[in-house]
This record gives sequence, structure tokens and C-alpha cells, in this order.
Amino acid sequence: MRIPAWAEDELVLAGALVVKNGWRELRTKDPAVHELSELLRSLPIHEPEARALPAFRSPDSISRKTTDFMTNHAGYSGKATRCGKPTLLMIKAFTEREIEMVQAAQAIEEGIGSGELHLLPPQPEELDETGATAVEGRLLVRRALVRERDPKLRGRKIAEVEERGLPLRCEVCQFDFASTYGETGVGYIEVHHVTPLHVSGIGETKLDDLTCVCANCHRMCHRSRPGGSWRTPAELRKQLRRP
Repeated sequence: MRIPAWAEDELVLAGALVVKNGWRELRTKDPAVHELSELLRSLPIHEPEARALPAFRSPDSISRKTTDFMTNHAGYSGKATRCGKPTLLMIKAFTEREIEMVQAAQAIEEGIGSGELHLLPPQPEELDETGATAVEGRLLVRRALVRERDPKLRGRKIAEVEERGLPLRCEVCQFDFASTYGETGVGYIEVHHVTPLHVSGIGETKLDDLTCVCANCHRMCHRSRPGGSWRTPAELRKQLRRP
């Protein structure tokens, strides 16, 4: 069995380690490298068989990844090591949005430390067709999807909208399920986190954290690439092309 490629969650954590070290690589014997190795080997992202491989996210492999981050950074004057596109995109993200990226790493660490992210079952559509997720990584996106699909939370959001006398329709494209599908569509809508979880934290979801969207816009809000964050409805609305 081959060792799987680095996932976004793993790259976020490795990148944050390098940034905290002043964009310098960390050697194999560094305690921080061993701590990250143990953490990555515990993450419920890859199959247990892969995580059981001796070389899977070993201290040596962690150290090499920190070297990739250092030598491929724009401020490094020496020869860059070879690494994949996801790592290069993550380096770009850390270079352009360092504070946000470190926040994402902290949110992942907090979720793992609390045990919450270990308990969440995999969710449909937590990855797009290219295998990419947002900067939050699979685990925070997984948590967002679990909360967004919670019938009780969704019901409370719908009730809030109706109590305010507002139409129950997508806040991005204005699609109204009832107008299109009649009785079948009455009371139906999906909900989406307005603020990414690495910004809002992984605490209890408030109704103000959610917005109503149709299935298509919901998918587009979450669709991203390594190093990119999921889109807010307002950002997606700007990209919407009207006929």
C-alpha cells in the first residue's frame, strides 16, 4: 500500500509549524516535528491501513515537508526542493494570508484536542471532484456539513426566517423551491455557514452563523482549491451570471 498524498488539513498544520519557526525548516529530531507526526498519524482522514504504515507521516517526512515550505517560499534564495501543486498553493496561501492560515491550523488542533473531529463521520461532498477542499481541510468542512445537515438546527433557521416575514429562498440566486415545485418545495431550503469555521471557531453554531441557500449555491460556496477558503454567499453572489 502506498503512502497517501498530503491532505489539506495536514499541509495547513505543517505550514503553520514552518511559519511559527520563522519560515525555517525543522529537523527530524525537533520535538515539534515529533508532535506533529503523532498528530497527523491520528487524524481520521486516511484509511487506518495507511496510517499504520511505518513511514506514514514519520518525523523524517514531516521534516522534508517543512523543507519544501521553506525552500519554495519567495523569500528563500537557495534551490527549491520539488513538491506538488497542493503544497505550492498552500505556501502561496500562507504567504498571502498568514494570520488566516494560522487560525485554520489552530481550529484543526482545537477540534482534534477536544475529540470532536475524531467523532464526526465522513460526509458526502466533503471533497469536490478534484479531491480538493477549502483551507479548512476535510475535518472542519466535515464538521460544517454535519451541522448544516442537522434537522433541528435547519428547522430553527427556517422558523427564524418565517417569523421575520421573509420569503424562504436562496440568498444567493433567489431560487424559491415552493414557486418552482409547488407543495413539494414548501418549507425546503438548505443552510450554510456564512463564516468559515477557522474564523468563527468550532463552538456551538448560532442561527446568525447560517444563511439559506439552494443546493447548487451551497455546493458552490463549499467548492474551492487547496489554500482557498470557502465562499460566503455575498462573494458567490458577485460571481453569479444572470441570463
